[in-house]
Amino acid sequence: MGLFDIFKKKDDAIEIVSKRPVAKFKVEKVFEIFGREILVGEVVEGVIYPGYKIKGNGAALIREIQKDNQRVDFALAYDEVALSLEGRVNAKVEDILEVYQS
Repeated sequence: MGLFDIFKKKDDAIEIVSKRPVAKFKVEKVFEIFGREILVGEVVEGVIYPGYKIKGNGAALIREIQKDNQRVDFALAYDEVALSLEGRVNAKVEDILEVYQS
């Protein structure tokens, strides 16, 4: 273990505890900015809040929601938003991802 290994962020797996999804999100674009995965798309159904978890090939925590370049507290069905994630879901365009309450 080197000196710089102390400062590296540990890869803690994000677990989803709830069994029923509270929302669905359709991915239209995928970006990576400052090491965070950003998903742009539409909320298909339900309501999404920061702190919820999203599941694709992996699971990630939703850190921030933006709509029209403004930070918002939640996203409703049919809203087009950008989700800033902590973790990776490895989503592709046209994927429909499930969102779970944390």
